[in-house]
Amino acid sequence: MLLIRTRRRKAAALAAAAVLAGLAAPSLTASPATATTTTNTDYDATYYKDAVGKTGTSLKSSLHTIISDQTKLSYSAVWDALKATDEDPDDSGNVILLYSGVSRSKSLNGGDTGDWNREHVWAKSHGDFGTSTGPGTDIHHLRPSDVRVNSVRGNKDFDNGGSAVSEGGGSLTDSDSFEPRDAVKGDVARMIFYMAVRYEGGDGFADLEVNGQVDNGSNPYIGKLSVLKAWNDEDPPDAFEEHRNQVIYDDYQHNRNPFVDHPEWVESIW
Repeated sequence: MLLIRTRRRKAAALAAAAVLAGLAAPSLTASPATATTTTNTDYDATYYKDAVGKTGTSLKSSLHTIISDQTKLSYSAVWDALKATDEDPDDSGNVILLYSGVSRSKSLNGGDTGDWNREHVWAKSHGDFGTSTGPGTDIHHLRPSDVRVNSVRGNKDFDNGGSAVSEGGGSLTDSDSFEPRDAVKGDVARMIFYMAVRYEGGDGFADLEVNGQVDNGSNPYIGKLSVLKAWNDEDPPDAFEEHRNQVIYDDYQHNRNPFVDHPEWVESIW
């Protein structure tokens, strides 16, 4: 197993170098991400070998087994991890904030106005897992966010429509839902789908599922499924998202978000 993991990480390092060589800055406006020209199949013969060719519940079950093999971080360790996973490719001293698209100093992490904090894209109250090691510290769905914009999102489900969020980069919100800026709609959807596959009721945590409604409260559900599927199609993975997935795999959790590598698997499962 150690030899296999070592080979995987050497291959991952080469893949990461290729991504870094062509990495472009993410859009700071509400423009859609540019589609990648090829599907990432670098890991199909190794990491995903037990999932390739499957569909539906069989695919979901196989992916759950694969991605559950991970290194878990403490909540305090998430701060430093996000400074690497979400680093601004044009300014190594900054991170890119998820909802606003703003580039902000890594040192401005905290809870005050003007700071950035740790946004749980799968709201931690949906399943009541808080910041416990596991879903509460899984950096595949934790992202830097402006403190105030994060507060506006709160624990709302995801859906289209609403009023503009001040300094939200084009994000919208209403009483029971939040719509992120166009450039990260697919990112948000793929993080939600990752969580629904990774956390299936084991590890002492709730079975997280995507459903077709909003206003899910403290139930372990997040919607809106039809909207999230559309966002996954409309905003395919870009270089920033793919690089983020690689850094998490190489340096932190050593597992991948399969929907970044294979966004078509969303339709196959849901």
